[in-house]
Amino acid sequence: MFRRRHDGSPRRGTPSEWLIVGLANPGVEYRDTRHNLGASVVEELASRAGASLRAEPRLRARLADVVIDGHHVLVAVPTTYVNESGAALVPLVRRSGLDDVARILIVHDELDFEPGRLQLKTGGGLAGHNGLRSISSALGTDGYSRLRVGVGKPPSKDRGADWVLGRPGRTDRAVLDAAVVAGADALEDVVRHGLEEASVRLNGVRGD
Repeated sequence: MFRRRHDGSPRRGTPSEWLIVGLANPGVEYRDTRHNLGASVVEELASRAGASLRAEPRLRARLADVVIDGHHVLVAVPTTYVNESGAALVPLVRRSGLDDVARILIVHDELDFEPGRLQLKTGGGLAGHNGLRSISSALGTDGYSRLRVGVGKPPSKDRGADWVLGRPGRTDRAVLDAAVVAGADALEDVVRHGLEEASVRLNGVRGD
């Protein structure tokens, strides 16, 4: 899909340098759950740029065009459920005007990391994340970038869904709130200096 995304209609405004998408489930019942951490990071980033996300039903997302140190960025949170995130990525890519899939950056919760751990990377496996699976299917590639936000493992393998859809306790909440701030810092670093340089600072190694 990514290579064939142009539909002949011109994009209005300045093309984006990055498309940054935070994954979340819609509705108040999912607010502050582990699965919605991606949205929290993107909302923090938008707020720092003086913007709030506005609903665009046609694009199946809430979004804002922001400028960070002169760099134009489209930030968005799909209004689909996490497992159907790919449905929003197709129109968002068209809206962004991007031609480089690596400049699509998905922010998502990560069960394989302890709470609060962050990692930037480009491409790679899906680690069982159904939101990433939906996005890879829609774009026809897994070459997009990711900011992984650790939420820790559930008490048992059969409780994974309950874990990500649950709200963390007080101790983990404080850790994850700090990760939201640190995640927005990392995204600003990506926009200003590129993914590779930001990855070295955040991960201690190259991000790809």
